[in-house]
Amino acid sequence: MSGSIRFTPDAQKDIAEAYAWYEVQRRGLGEEYLTCLDAGFERITRMPEGHPEVYRSFRRALIRRFPYSIFYQIVDGSVIVYAVFHNSRDPKKWKR
Repeated sequence: MSGSIRFTPDAQKDIAEAYAWYEVQRRGLGEEYLTCLDAGFERITRMPEGHPEVYRSFRRALIRRFPYSIFYQIVDGSVIVYAVFHNSRDPKKWKR
């Protein structure tokens, strides 16, 4: 699949907050986080059905190196990212 990938405002906020936090920890770490995240998005775009369904039709892809998951759905040939969630957080919160 080479369809498009779209992000909800909540997902965009998740990404921005994590980036800012990592940059405070060490300059450049936020960029490393974004690079790993982009690799995750690329994997999802290539094989969107390659990640398990975890809730109804929502799928979860793990990010390499960073403890985050991407929660998404496949809708009409496109991927919609709903959350980029730290793995230590309560998994019920991303459903909201």
